[in-house]
Amino acid sequence: MYRDVVPSTKSVYRMSMVMPQLRLMYLFGHYSSHVSKVTSECSGSDRTDLRMRLDHDLMYGVLMWSLLIARYLEFRQRGLSVNALRYEDLVAKPLEMCRVVLEYCNLPVSLAEMAVKGFDTDSQANSPVAKSAIGNFKEPQLTPEIKTKLNEILKKCGLPLIGEPGIIEGTLSCS
Repeated sequence: MYRDVVPSTKSVYRMSMVMPQLRLMYLFGHYSSHVSKVTSECSGSDRTDLRMRLDHDLMYGVLMWSLLIARYLEFRQRGLSVNALRYEDLVAKPLEMCRVVLEYCNLPVSLAEMAVKGFDTDSQANSPVAKSAIGNFKEPQLTPEIKTKLNEILKKCGLPLIGEPGIIEGTLSCS
């Protein structure tokens, strides 16, 4: 499952406020390109073109998102039978998308209504990243200058830019 890049990036930023290891990546990323190097290597690639200081709070999340989506697309190109599910589609049409997922998994579509009931509960409720814990942190603003920097990362990974339709190849859909 993936989420559109900007909301995903802002969510990762809010999570960094309660996860010390993630927060350190943000802080050190402001001063050293080593953070982007390590993040790239941990994703299974060594993208030297993505080694940079992460001097804005949205850059680390975009880097993580880009590397994960690029890796997913690489798996598809290698012939692995993997498909994606877009969070925004699931939220917009929960019943329809649950039916699509169940059908894709060869499970009874009749379970879709029960699956949708699960959306009424915060799945992270008893964790440090519960919506109630991270929902009140102020998010970094997306200025035109920052958007340009973030789009440079996305462009290097061959991914849709901010402001373009962000549907990734192989995304399950109910339409």
